Amino acid sequence: MPRNPTNVVVAGLGGQGVLKATDILADVALRAGYVVKKSEIKGMSQRGGSVTGDVRFGEEVFSPMVPAGEADYLLVLEPTQVEPHRHMLRPGGVLVTPAVLDLAKLPGKKTLNVAMLGAFSAHLQLPESHWLEALRSGFPEAFFEANRQAFLLGRSSQTQRS
Repeated sequence: MPRNPTNVVVAGLGGQGVLKATDILADVALRAGYVVKKSEIKGMSQRGGSVTGDVRFGEEVFSPMVPAGEADYLLVLEPTQVEPHRHMLRPGGVLVTPAVLDLAKLPGKKTLNVAMLGAFSAHLQLPESHWLEALRSGFPEAFFEANRQAFLLGRSSQTQRS
């Protein structure tokens, strides 16, 4: 991990799966043996408004909230949410947006959050097997294959750029 703790902010709109994405990320970090804290701000989520989730993990984590200007990673599911949340990113932090994906290749519209986790996962040294295990346990079994495909699509979109 580049820093301790690693600070991640996930931002999007209500209904995009921001909270599920933070749950999956937190699960992966726990599987990797890290201390994990998570927080969420739902705001106007039921009306398509902004939703954010913070995940902090490392050897020691004292607060679930990522302070402004300290996010190592800003994962944005909806492009309109980049500017309202850019202030969370630290200098040199990594911004991951849907622009890294070929959205036409997604197995379904509801897999965007998982594909974005796949793209984001390429930036972390957390085992791919942990991600797939967290996806399997985080969704009903009937959705696993589509989510696995979306995750791998996202992950390969980043590894091909490296």
